[in-house]
Amino acid sequence: MKTIKGPAIFLAQFMDDKAPFNNLESICKWAADLGYKGVQIPTWDSRAIDLQRAAESKTYCDELKGKLQDIGISITELSTHLQGQLVAVNPAYNIGFDAFAPAELHGKPKARTEWAVQQLKWAAKASQNLGLKAHVTFSGALIWHTMYPWPQRNPGLVDQAFKELASRWTPILNAFDEVGVDLCYEIHPGEDLHDGLTFERFLEATNNHPRVNMLYDPSHFVLQQLDYLAHIDIYHEYIKMFHVKDAEFNPTGRSGVYGGYADWADRAGRFRSLGDGQVDFKSIFTKLSRYGFDGWAVMEWECCIKSSEQGAIEGSKFIADHIIQVTEKAFDDFAGSGDVDHEAINRKIMGLDS
Repeated sequence: MKTIKGPAIFLAQFMDDKAPFNNLESICKWAADLGYKGVQIPTWDSRAIDLQRAAESKTYCDELKGKLQDIGISITELSTHLQGQLVAVNPAYNIGFDAFAPAELHGKPKARTEWAVQQLKWAAKASQNLGLKAHVTFSGALIWHTMYPWPQRNPGLVDQAFKELASRWTPILNAFDEVGVDLCYEIHPGEDLHDGLTFERFLEATNNHPRVNMLYDPSHFVLQQLDYLAHIDIYHEYIKMFHVKDAEFNPTGRSGVYGGYADWADRAGRFRSLGDGQVDFKSIFTKLSRYGFDGWAVMEWECCIKSSEQGAIEGSKFIADHIIQVTEKAFDDFAGSGDVDHEAINRKIMGLDS
């Protein structure tokens, strides 16, 4: 068993052009004042980090870590959610996902993918320079549009898609393996890796690559109506990162899992600030602690009702209150038999020496 580290906060939804959210040092001071001990950094946001420089300069990384340590903040992981999305994009989504890449790459899918791959490789080296053990990203998607197929899927489509996905990711996974960093895919609707079965398909397609791991976020499983507690039992050896995010699912006679194209506030399934949803975090923290999860509890704020600042204030205490300081002794040790010959006593209890 292990005591989970935290609380930490993912900065992506908080970075802004207004102080104190407009640079890494000031936003970390804000986070520390709220009780956070760690931050997960979005690498696409230049206000937070210069990814290429972090990949190429250990000195830059040491200085960055030192400034945050002086504030009382650790870097938990780096994120390339947006860049990872661009490793595999079905043409139907080209226009929407162009926004994730520099303007000069818009309308150039091949060049955009090459840029994304380079970003991931820089992220591997930057993670090493920062002394990090894990990194989070999205898988991208080639066949998400066939998730609920009509007309039916063409024979062999899924196998071919995962073969292609693995082909694109294997060189990146190898780059992470070279620097000793785990690559954690956030299991997320909209990605080809969106549940346990798709994760297993990808793992098999990469020949069980040792760096294929996952970020666990129960909110995405609530919205899919997947058993998020059993998921931990099945995949705990692959769970190397943890987003603490709440959600609720309240189906009606008009709308269910698919949402009816409604805005977030009107969907049956929606993300909520910590404590406002339906996720059983006591059981999650218990399971992860028992399985020896060796990572951070990172709050990701996404709520269509409550403000981000209130969510951040409440989230720090919520996580701190759920972290279990794991015991180092059994509760009934006081009634033990002490330092004796247990094997001999056990034989007597079984009647073997009568």
